[in-house]
Amino acid sequence: MEEGQDILDNRYKIVKKLGGGAFGELYKVEKKKTGDYLAAKVEKAVKNQKHIMLFWESKLIHKLRGKTAVPNLHFVGDEKTEDGKMYHVMVMDLLGKSMEDLFQECRRKFDLKTVLHIAVQMIQRIKVVHEERIIHRDIKPENILLDGDTVKLADLGSCRGLY
Repeated sequence: MEEGQDILDNRYKIVKKLGGGAFGELYKVEKKKTGDYLAAKVEKAVKNQKHIMLFWESKLIHKLRGKTAVPNLHFVGDEKTEDGKMYHVMVMDLLGKSMEDLFQECRRKFDLKTVLHIAVQMIQRIKVVHEERIIHRDIKPENILLDGDTVKLADLGSCRGLY
């Protein structure tokens, strides 16, 4: 997928690529109807794939919604491009900068107030995740997003539930 491309029945337009990882790519998208900017996580579909990571991640976000700070979901489903390729897509809130980005901007130094602010919220978030019998398994500065003063957990694709 590339910048300027329309996806999901022309409802969203890809603005730019934000990053990528082992399971897919992350894009900034514009909802054409409202002009709102959102994030779209895109995973290439593999034939006979048993475990679709984005659908698993969306289930965890639904389970945690309202209990702790995770992105809101706007769409989860499949997209077939004009060239016939199939993708799994999850559209969610575009949150603020990652803790890693802010740390770089602050010359790799946070003051005590900032550290305590982030630490208290992260402990609260992880406590709730564990109470739901979920282990995040990928907590790192890139997956801790600051949306205003609110610390939010991102990239729940590596999580595992304990049942």
